[in-house]
Amino acid sequence: MAARVRMVVLFLLVAQWTAAAADRPNILFIMSDDHTSQAIGAYGSRLAGLNPTPTIDRLAREGMLFENAFCSNAICAPSRATILTGQYAHTCGVHDLRGSIEAGRQYLAREMRKAGYQTAMIGKWHLKKEPADFDYYCVLPGQGKYHDPEFRIRGEKNWPKNLIKFPGMHSSDAITDQTLKWFKEGRDESKPFFLMHHYKAPHDYFQHAHRYDDYLAEVDIPQPVNLRKSHPAGFGSIATRGYHDELIPHIGTSIGNRNPRRSYALDLPVKFPQDYPEGYDAAKLTDEEVQDMAYNVYLRKYLRCVKGVDDNLKRLFAYLDRTGLMDQTVIIYTGDQGFMLGEHDYQDKRWMYEEAMRMPFLIRYPATIKAGSRTDAVVGNVDYAPTMLDFAGVKKPGYMQGRSFKPICETGKEPVTWPNEAYYRYWMHMAHHDNPGHLGIRTKEFKLIYFYGADYQGGNRTPPAWELYDMKNDPLESTNLYDAPEYADTVAGLKKRLALLRKRIGDQGRDFPGTEEVVQEFWNYDAADREKAERISGEFLQRRVRDLKDSSKYKNR
Repeated sequence: MAARVRMVVLFLLVAQWTAAAADRPNILFIMSDDHTSQAIGAYGSRLAGLNPTPTIDRLAREGMLFENAFCSNAICAPSRATILTGQYAHTCGVHDLRGSIEAGRQYLAREMRKAGYQTAMIGKWHLKKEPADFDYYCVLPGQGKYHDPEFRIRGEKNWPKNLIKFPGMHSSDAITDQTLKWFKEGRDESKPFFLMHHYKAPHDYFQHAHRYDDYLAEVDIPQPVNLRKSHPAGFGSIATRGYHDELIPHIGTSIGNRNPRRSYALDLPVKFPQDYPEGYDAAKLTDEEVQDMAYNVYLRKYLRCVKGVDDNLKRLFAYLDRTGLMDQTVIIYTGDQGFMLGEHDYQDKRWMYEEAMRMPFLIRYPATIKAGSRTDAVVGNVDYAPTMLDFAGVKKPGYMQGRSFKPICETGKEPVTWPNEAYYRYWMHMAHHDNPGHLGIRTKEFKLIYFYGADYQGGNRTPPAWELYDMKNDPLESTNLYDAPEYADTVAGLKKRLALLRKRIGDQGRDFPGTEEVVQEFWNYDAADREKAERISGEFLQRRVRDLKDSSKYKNR
């Protein structure tokens, strides 16, 4: 009799769990690489008139758009690791492009599986180790190829050797095909699904499908107002300009001729000569003409990649509509960080400046999210995993550092305890795109950036400095207010808040103590600190001029 009772109880528990799993929404997390909010129509930027993303804009019309979603480290691998683990870079150990997340620490996939979800990862992975915590995966090796892509899948050989190839195809098309194939042939309809669908596009260097060769070919792309006059008197600090503006050519790679080491003015004519007029000779043009040409080639190629993503999502959404899955699924669209589209004459990402730190984030789920809603709540990519788990009915595990913003999605209001602050830390000091190491805090009203300017050992110093921007009144970050007397209390308050935030999340220098010594050395930034910063500025300039003479030092960058 007791055995029968136990069997009945077990049957009821299993039935209850199965019913609960069936009632949970599917979750589709779509992420593109380097797709910034300025290149999404719904964000209303200067590019909105080009109608670059009609399909992605549907998510904003029928769901919620986040105006203040931020990454904690604007570089691909760290952002992806933070999303997958719910942990900051210093916690999950992925500080830069060398980092990886092995099976057992692919926490979001593990927690979804434990909750009864079928899990899949398709597209760009970029975290080196096998995504073995997913039920199914089909991922690009490393950065992957734009054309003739190859994918790693689970198989009998060691995982790097299990390849499927798609000759003649573009990666955005192939990724979408593989996702549609999984829906039709691999999905277990008895379970809700959690699918990460990731595009390589529009990552630098922007190799679009050839069918878009003529798209925007005759269009002069609207320029940012701070492309031409990239460094007005109030912008930046000694960290980004030098003591007498002598570092402006050497901090941050450029669109035009500003940076002599790396710029689109130098690179694009070599990589894409077909996009330049026959006989193009930069030496015969003014700096402005060279910059204009590079900007238009850059943006056209970037937006062609974006169009490829948007057109493929139209295919994917059509399938979801046709099968009735669209309204049963929480659909999220984001980029792994923002991207500089010529603002301040900068290329790439990495900066804590708004265009790089801000991520697009759109979410649609008509059962609980109001169509056409927007929020200016400050959220971070460290919060994405807890939020998706919350939609799945899963309590956030203690090892995750983020918080669920599901209540914000459903009510449009921040909980009373919501901190409305985002932490940022860029570690790859002066690597690849000449960005100094920096950290900071972003609130709704202000952004405080601390360029400490040192590598992992505390060496290769660039001048340290602080920058404060009033994001309500100066969204283009044109005037650094750190030394403005009327903002002294704001600076003091934000510094204290930043120190407490660093302590709370555990970024206190245990991983790289040499760097932390530099961080602490210039924290107060008194007269002696500023005098030393001036000396460091001169010393760095001497090194840079010497290194530029030895061009072989940079040939692989």
